[in-house]
Amino acid sequence: MSDFELIGVGSPIMDLLATVPDDFLRRHVAGEKGGMVLVDQAEMERIVGLLGSTPAHSTGGSAANATFNAARLGLRATFLGKLGNDELARLYRRTFEAAGVDGSRFKHGAQANARCLALVTPDAQRTMRTCLGAAMTLAPEEISAADFRGCRHAHIEGYLVFNQALADAVLASARAAGCTTSLDLSSFEVVHASRDWLFSQFHRGLDIVFANEDEIRALFQDQTTSYEALTRRLAGYGVLAAVKVGKDGAWIASGDQIHRVEPVTVSRVVDTNGAGDSWAAGFLFAHLRGWSLPRCGQLASLMGAETVSHLGPIIPDSHWPAVERRALALAPG
Repeated sequence: MSDFELIGVGSPIMDLLATVPDDFLRRHVAGEKGGMVLVDQAEMERIVGLLGSTPAHSTGGSAANATFNAARLGLRATFLGKLGNDELARLYRRTFEAAGVDGSRFKHGAQANARCLALVTPDAQRTMRTCLGAAMTLAPEEISAADFRGCRHAHIEGYLVFNQALADAVLASARAAGCTTSLDLSSFEVVHASRDWLFSQFHRGLDIVFANEDEIRALFQDQTTSYEALTRRLAGYGVLAAVKVGKDGAWIASGDQIHRVEPVTVSRVVDTNGAGDSWAAGFLFAHLRGWSLPRCGQLASLMGAETVSHLGPIIPDSHWPAVERRALALAPG
């Protein structure tokens, strides 16, 4: 048996969470609404200074969110990423270890910890500005198969692909250690910047690819084909394709199998930040425990729906027991 069923790989980012009107974005934040843009320390401080109040904070990072919630569901999990040298970094590690995530594979840098400011508008869309700090200093030569030893499956966030040499090192090391792999495309900006690289990795061998509506359309540069057909097309590259389509649910395809995942409805959407990561957490937990694809989709949908009901990417502790009961109820008899 592997020491760990799951190792997440990505940037351990502390999320800063603020609700803002649409006009705030128009006046103060360049770029498309709903996307993620990397910024430097000065730009991060400028935007935070305009908020008028101190933003809330939560552990974040795409693969980190997925790993955190998968561990809460019960997977034996660890995480590979670079923390900073400040109190935010120490708080981050303590929070992960308290949730059951092994902290021994974190690396440590000399800079401040990474931060991501999520600006949530009244329609629950989140526009993200990220200052990677110490996380950005993780270098390809720091990664080896030893980082993945004893792990069964490596889940990698697409944001790493902004540094393709690092992403190459991560995937090569995970494969050398015998891990199966999954990649969350993470953002349409990631896809636009790396389509050729992504297709080369599909041909080289990825086991699972997660995408949302914007990402799958950006990948195939196709704005009209149905999501069902696009999911089949992605699965045609030999991957298990999981395509989330928001309030309309999801599609999952593997080989010639395809399954529609019905959405779990919520009374009020508060914040979509982290919903896709929670979806991936539910899916990975179920998949690695041998559940059928439809049941994997059901648990994933449950996790994503619960996350959008709260501010921030992490389901509050007070709501977790009810989520866990609903998750267990989906388990195969």
